[in-house]
Amino acid sequence: MALDSYVSLGHSGLKVSPFCLGAMNFGEDGGMGCGVEESQKILQTYLDRGGNFVDTANFYTNGHSEKIIGDFFAQRPGLRDRVVLATKFFCNLHVGDPNGGGAGRKAIFGQVEDSLRRLRTDYIDLYWLHNYDWSTPVEETLRTLDDLVTAGKIRYVGFSDTPAWFTAKAHTMALLRGWTPITALQMEYSLLERTIEGELIPLAQDAGMGVLPWSPLKSGYLSGTYTRGNGIPAGTRRSAVLGAPSEAQFTVIDALAAVAEEAGASSAAVALAWVQNRPGVTSTIIGPRRLDHLEANLAGLEVRLTEEQTARLDEASAPTLNFPAELNRRVAPMLKYSGATVDGQKSSVYPPLLESTTRY
Repeated sequence: MALDSYVSLGHSGLKVSPFCLGAMNFGEDGGMGCGVEESQKILQTYLDRGGNFVDTANFYTNGHSEKIIGDFFAQRPGLRDRVVLATKFFCNLHVGDPNGGGAGRKAIFGQVEDSLRRLRTDYIDLYWLHNYDWSTPVEETLRTLDDLVTAGKIRYVGFSDTPAWFTAKAHTMALLRGWTPITALQMEYSLLERTIEGELIPLAQDAGMGVLPWSPLKSGYLSGTYTRGNGIPAGTRRSAVLGAPSEAQFTVIDALAAVAEEAGASSAAVALAWVQNRPGVTSTIIGPRRLDHLEANLAGLEVRLTEEQTARLDEASAPTLNFPAELNRRVAPMLKYSGATVDGQKSSVYPPLLESTTRY
């Protein structure tokens, strides 16, 4: 697989690379990202390797990420239209303005214009709602986004970090009213964060939405730099916030390291390959801060895990899902296939667990 092995984003006609370049680290505002020169090197290398999918947000590095991307493409005429450019709205960059953020009509119109200006483009290919706005009616958000599609300012709509019930409600409403549906979901997903398998991934698969995992390396925990022996690696920028992995996380990290050694690849590459090959996943977001980070991440496209290696990683990282996921997995097949009590005669394969409670 390579970056130019393009895949469809959900059930849409939009074709994207299997690894999406996340630009959260573009810009030094906030002290966590990289400078303009390094950001441009990362962008150019990603594009040279065949990548066509770039993701950012209005508030990443206080808007500097969008500006770096906009300046980059403005200096290279004709390149912008060859790229799928995504950004997000929700976060408020205007101190003291209650309508500067969120998912209301006024807020969205203001945010999209600000992003278009910073990105120096006439349209955004994929526009993400960045979070659930409990104070705004969902029909107001959806109608506004549909108006932006009609106006040609955005092409597709995505939801990021929203609850499954809200996402399902919004998508159904859009379909019933003839508005632009939700094409993709962006959610945290990795060997150390699999709980979206309970509700969100099944929703995406059923509705035809593409899934874009963010933080596939769990903020560096799965990069290979964290081991039981070294605790928090020296120079790790987020160590003060994250701390060291827990015992349960180290169990997964150890299993990952063992598989990586067998596969002759880095832990990061194996972790990315595992995520990208999960059911429902369309494109995995990588967020390099240095050029060598990008190169190390792209190695994940070359990893081929055996069924046995995948099973070991699955078992080591198996999540505890919210009710009723486990009940449905364990009990629903018995209810569906094992028969019931009919006219006083009990089926010979009726599950004993349910004998005293189920009658038809």
